[in-house]
Amino acid sequence: MPTPSPSRSQSRSSRRDSATPPRPRPLDALPYAHRLSPFTGEIEPEGVYEWLHFDGSALEDLDGESSRFSESAFSSVTFTGGGYRRSRFDDVWLNTVRMVGTDLSETTWLNSECSAGILAGTEIHSAGMHRVVFHGCKFDSVNLRGAALRDVAFVDCLLRDVDFGGATLTGTSFPGSTLDGVHFRKAALADVDLHEAAGLHIASGLEALNGATISSTQLLDLAPALAQVIGLTVRDGAGRP
Repeated sequence: MPTPSPSRSQSRSSRRDSATPPRPRPLDALPYAHRLSPFTGEIEPEGVYEWLHFDGSALEDLDGESSRFSESAFSSVTFTGGGYRRSRFDDVWLNTVRMVGTDLSETTWLNSECSAGILAGTEIHSAGMHRVVFHGCKFDSVNLRGAALRDVAFVDCLLRDVDFGGATLTGTSFPGSTLDGVHFRKAALADVDLHEAAGLHIASGLEALNGATISSTQLLDLAPALAQVIGLTVRDGAGRP
């Protein structure tokens, strides 16, 4: 007897389960944890940093432009200012990291995760992120204009005044996250999941949501702003004003 095909609801549930972002990993669970050694040197432009553990460092106004960080960990590190433009971060783990006014524009991020981090006034415009997960992070006035995000998850995060203007978001999700005054003007969204966001306040770029999924409750909340964007007049009652 042939095996019965799964129902549509089962298929949808399976897809949701497969898309569930991984939980934050402790440092000792990283596949390269046994290779890590304490970082004791200096960060310099075009530097190569592999299998290093940056622990409790205060990195102020450093120039690490065009550097490469791979299979490395950052624990309780504070970045104040500094420039890491066009640097690459591959298989990098960040925990309780703070970045204030740091330039990460045109950087490339692959297979990385950041937990309990704070990013304020950080420039990440024109960056590329692929398979990156943010857990419980706070983004305040972060510039992601023109960035390309693919398979990126913001889990239980707070995004306040974050600018995705002109960015490309593909397969990006925001489960449990609060978006407060976020900008999507001229952004391109494809398979973006907003329906599990805890809060959704979009400051600009509502017209870019045609590639996103939202909940019915979110739709009702956004209805007045959407009506204004498309020039829709809403009037109750039978007579003319």
